[in-house]
Amino acid sequence: MRRLAIVEFLSVDGVMQGLGSPDEDRDGGFEHGGWGMPYGAAVGEVLSPDVGAQTSAYVLGRRTYEKMAAFWSTQPDTDPMAASLNSTPKYIATRTLGDLTWSGASVLEGDVIEAVAGLKAEGSGTIVSLGSGDLVRQLMSAGLVDELRLFVHPLLLGTGKRLFGELPSPCSLHLQDVTSTSLGTVALTYAVS
Repeated sequence: MRRLAIVEFLSVDGVMQGLGSPDEDRDGGFEHGGWGMPYGAAVGEVLSPDVGAQTSAYVLGRRTYEKMAAFWSTQPDTDPMAASLNSTPKYIATRTLGDLTWSGASVLEGDVIEAVAGLKAEGSGTIVSLGSGDLVRQLMSAGLVDELRLFVHPLLLGTGKRLFGELPSPCSLHLQDVTSTSLGTVALTYAVS
């Protein structure tokens, strides 16, 4: 049985929108795109050297897939993250994409909750979801998430899409690890119960 880990980069006020570039996600008039870039260089300080070794699959939403495929598919495998992303199966939650060009990517068929539950039931290792806020909220509500890995950057944005929304009931978390970078990002790992 595989575990499902959610990996997210957030501001202190929980914003996850437009982390990587100015035009990444302007929904709702968001104008702070690229806010996470100043902290990116130090994230490696808190990542394990075998960052992708335990990851046996990725689950991504359509928009996250499109952004990540455009960048990571062209990166050399000398980058550990690129090596993991480019060689590991990727399952995409989409109703609109059919022809996925990123090597190892396929569409999750049928109901997304049932499909992800099926992925968890087969194989070993960890399934990782990156970004994909809408998908993550669905997986959290369905009780499929085993672990949260949150990288909280020292910034208040005030506006933008937040990671967490309403849940059908409270969700207890158990702190597994906490570290910080030289630029003030706090890396939190929680087990979800």
